[in-house]
Amino acid sequence: MKVRNLHNWNVDYREAKRLQEELSERLILRNNGLPEDIRIIGGADISYSKRENLFFAAVILLEFSTMDIIEVSSVVEKSEFPYIPGLLTFREGPALLRAFQKIEKTPDVVIFDGQGIAHPRGIGLASHIGLFLDIPTIGCAKKRLVGSAADIERERGNYAPLIYKEAVIGAVLRTKRNVKPVFVSQGNKIDLEQAIRITLASSRGYRLPEPTRKAHLTVNKLRVEYEG
Repeated sequence: MKVRNLHNWNVDYREAKRLQEELSERLILRNNGLPEDIRIIGGADISYSKRENLFFAAVILLEFSTMDIIEVSSVVEKSEFPYIPGLLTFREGPALLRAFQKIEKTPDVVIFDGQGIAHPRGIGLASHIGLFLDIPTIGCAKKRLVGSAADIERERGNYAPLIYKEAVIGAVLRTKRNVKPVFVSQGNKIDLEQAIRITLASSRGYRLPEPTRKAHLTVNKLRVEYEG
């Protein structure tokens, strides 16, 4: 898969923040290139080994209608960027992009286990990597980073707007009855309505949508096999 080269990853804290602020202005927060009939959906996740400072990144492509796996790509590599909340893309992004470069097909949309615009500077992992991929992307996080929302009913499909600085930055979405919700936000080239619809349609009996759930299982298996 073709990946754009937007900037160098070897930067310090100040430069990383400056890049986020600059790139956030380039995000497209409407449907742009998203087909009506989605055929291939991607999922991306990363796991970290503290023992050796290694990252295990995986990209999974699935048939949207069945959620059957079409293609799997993975990368194992080190990261030199330190752990800094709000700047995780600079730590995890290079490995994920290399995994994307290894896949042969281009997905119609990708869901990331992380934030989209529901981020202090409006550009989390799904948004930042979405600019490199130049395709529609969605952030589906297990935890809230910023914002607040009203309580939602416990039935599947209920959601409430996630609000930050008086703006809607995402949604708190119930993907399974009586299970904790997920935090959905636009990555790039998609509107919030479609991000919610696709996340819910991809959730097949679990809290996490199948693309990120299967990516999560893959990176954990890679890490366990590597660590013995």
